[in-house]
Amino acid sequence: MNTDIFRAYDIRGIYGVDFQPSDFYRIASAYAALFQPKIVAVGQDTRESSPRLWESVVEGFQDSGVDVLDLGQISTDMLYFVVSQYQTDGGVTVSASHNPAAYNGMKLVGLNAVPISSETGLLALRDAVESGVSLRSKSTRRGQQWLPLFLDDYLSHIRSFISATALSARRIVINANGGLAGEIVQRLLPDTRIEVCKRLFTRPDGRFAGIPGGRPDPLRPENRELTRAAVKASGADLGVAWDADADRCFFFDETGAFVEGCYITALLAAHVLEKHRSGGVIFDPRARWAVEVAVRSANGTPILNRCGHAFIKARMRKTRAVFGGEMSGHYYFRDNFCADNGMIPFLLMLERLSLRRMSLAEMVAPLRTAYPVSGEINFSFETCEALHNTVAIVKRTLRRWGVPRVEIPIDGVSVQYLAGGACWRFNLRASNTEPLLRLNVETLGDRDLLVEKTTEISATLQSVGGRRETRFEWESEGREI
Repeated sequence: MNTDIFRAYDIRGIYGVDFQPSDFYRIASAYAALFQPKIVAVGQDTRESSPRLWESVVEGFQDSGVDVLDLGQISTDMLYFVVSQYQTDGGVTVSASHNPAAYNGMKLVGLNAVPISSETGLLALRDAVESGVSLRSKSTRRGQQWLPLFLDDYLSHIRSFISATALSARRIVINANGGLAGEIVQRLLPDTRIEVCKRLFTRPDGRFAGIPGGRPDPLRPENRELTRAAVKASGADLGVAWDADADRCFFFDETGAFVEGCYITALLAAHVLEKHRSGGVIFDPRARWAVEVAVRSANGTPILNRCGHAFIKARMRKTRAVFGGEMSGHYYFRDNFCADNGMIPFLLMLERLSLRRMSLAEMVAPLRTAYPVSGEINFSFETCEALHNTVAIVKRTLRRWGVPRVEIPIDGVSVQYLAGGACWRFNLRASNTEPLLRLNVETLGDRDLLVEKTTEISATLQSVGGRRETRFEWESEGREI
């Protein structure tokens, strides 16, 4: 087993290359030894390799005397729901999220669906597997397996966040990227006036056949183009896409334009705060200005936090924040066990559009004008050493773009420039899930400045060996910035 599969938030690698089913058995056994659960929930995504790996996980738990709730094929947020709602001692879903079909992995949680991350036990789990830790209870009874009926409870929980009767008639495009989102949406909308006029990859398909590059990731430009084109061709009111494990949600307005995650966070934050009347909202440092203003305007408290679901969930539990959002399309809710969910933001956005009697483009337009953003631009490097050296090079060359004000280092390098009427900032950080540097640039109302600075910083990254993997926002979707 390649121990590099133990990442910051989860376990992820290439099936048959980085790990075998027997390795997942060992991981489940080590989980049982370290965390001493009596009952765990275990699910799987739609990948072709998931059933075999799921079997190994279940066998590892049962041989350790742990009872297992068999959740079958699930979205990742269903795992969080079951573990929290039914108070199991933890859970695992076999999934590699938005990675290609050759990949697989695990997302692991403990009691109350608290993530098991690099800071809360995942590295200890890796070390236990490497050391060949003994099974906790090899000589005791074999754990039993149960098949819980949880879907109706899950759907009722999701619907409880909105008033279904408030939803006005809308025609929408959905892109499930070969995961379960299409089937979940079908069960959520029958008693509403929402019509799904076009479905993309809504049949569960673990090969991800037909999806560009075989990567079920709605953030990739070629994937976004399919949803954009479907919205335009169908004349839909908006488009919605999910990644393969359906825990991230993305929106396209009626023109087909992709709506950046910072704008969605700002809109949802305002909506949630109107329901709660006040409260904290957690967001990441990649693009922050639109969110901060929206939160303060709605009588909320903005809380800046490190990227990543494990870190945001921990901060939400500590601060009791009502909502959290990331550029990456993860949205978190205190009333959802402080966990992220891919369906709640979908329903909340439909509710907000209905109550405001506006289109998504109309609602986003003021944010796009006041806080232009580059969108996330990824740069790959030949080696991890080159990637991390590049961050140091950028730090040494900050004055090339003016007199910098370096922000508190929440995640990566965040720098503001607020001199001479030119107000802009950028964040540059290494991905926790892929060998990439991620660049985000934003300005205060100056689109020309956004183009200039994004191009200039990108040229610097490319001059030291970075390969730009993502088009600029103004190159995408045929739009001019």
